[in-house]
Amino acid sequence: MTIAGGGGFAPYWAMPRDSATAISTDELIKAYALGYFPMARSRTDENAVWVLPEERGVVPLDAARAPRRLKRFLKTAPFEVRIDTAFSAVIGACAEQRPARPDTWINDAIIEAYTELHFTGLAHSVECWRDGALVGGLYGVALGAAFCGESMFSRADNASKVAMLHLMARLKIGGFRFIDAQFFNEHLVQFGLVAMTDADYQRVLRAALVEPADFLAAGPPGPDQLDATRVLQSITQTS
Repeated sequence: MTIAGGGGFAPYWAMPRDSATAISTDELIKAYALGYFPMARSRTDENAVWVLPEERGVVPLDAARAPRRLKRFLKTAPFEVRIDTAFSAVIGACAEQRPARPDTWINDAIIEAYTELHFTGLAHSVECWRDGALVGGLYGVALGAAFCGESMFSRADNASKVAMLHLMARLKIGGFRFIDAQFFNEHLVQFGLVAMTDADYQRVLRAALVEPADFLAAGPPGPDQLDATRVLQSITQTS
């Protein structure tokens, strides 16, 4: 789940795509099944490259955890959490350029590709709302029992972290095995992120792709039916 954007492909193997035209859903699904994902070098770049990290960041769901301070915050019900009600708004917010992040890796081709994938039922969003406004969230791709986290954003304190907790709980209930966060980063270690070589990732990916899992097992699109107690119980429950 890429937190920072823009460039930085040196430690990873990046293969240019053959065309600057739209990324098809079939192309995207085939790439994910091989461990690749697309990134643009800037928000305005028309092209994308296929990226295969040498070191992967993965959250094994049987070892997922919730930080103590965040548990207390979640119990105050700070946001209304919704599932798949504003996917386009979530990916658009993740692609926004901000003073602290002047560029991102999400360009128009990537926005279009994942929006189309959402319509097929394979891409999902977890959203945090407050007073009718979208204040944080994340999106990603569900393939078999693997969930590939793409990006997250916050416009309110801890909004993306609350979305992450709801995601982990929903995935555990649905029978998923892990969250692929793409790159290892310290921000997600608090949730149980571990570093994994590409060889190890390819093994767990192949196993997960043939396992059944259901992103909507915990409830259909709309207001998330998981309250704080159920979220925390689900995260800490062993498989």
